[in-house]
Amino acid sequence: MSDLKSLLVEQLQDLYDAEQQITRALPKMASAANDEELKTAFQEHLEQTRGHVDRLERAFGMLDESAVTKSCAGIRGILKEGEEALEKDLNGSVKDALLIAGAQRVEHYEIAGYGTVAAWADELGLDDVADLLGETLDEEEEADDRLSKIAEGGLLASGVNEEAKTH
Repeated sequence: MSDLKSLLVEQLQDLYDAEQQITRALPKMASAANDEELKTAFQEHLEQTRGHVDRLERAFGMLDESAVTKSCAGIRGILKEGEEALEKDLNGSVKDALLIAGAQRVEHYEIAGYGTVAAWADELGLDDVADLLGETLDEEEEADDRLSKIAEGGLLASGVNEEAKTH
């Protein structure tokens, strides 16, 4: 890479592939979830993720670049670990706790990626691109927070982690 803009494009290609991989994985995760709130969170995040793909395509357009993918080995590895976890013979809440752990690994990867590219776009004076990427960053952070709340529970209900302790 010869400059920051080239790095930005390369990392957007990586995120573009990651989002497409996640789009394929989320229906499996929703199907495997036992907790209804978790199942709903995965289904709703699938729709958000489709929006992330659209935003990335718009960002490529703003940069006069083609929307192409660069294989994202990081997400591939995280998702592979998640698939292996799904093959384990676990009861409902224990499996849900493991699903949340895997999903949060994905979210943290995305938060790091989108934080970086949004900062780079801002540094390059690409305010529209930075704003677009910032929207996705905000949604990824919200998804991570939601998963934490499902795991930890709240005032009215125990969380998945509490239920998993007793199994």
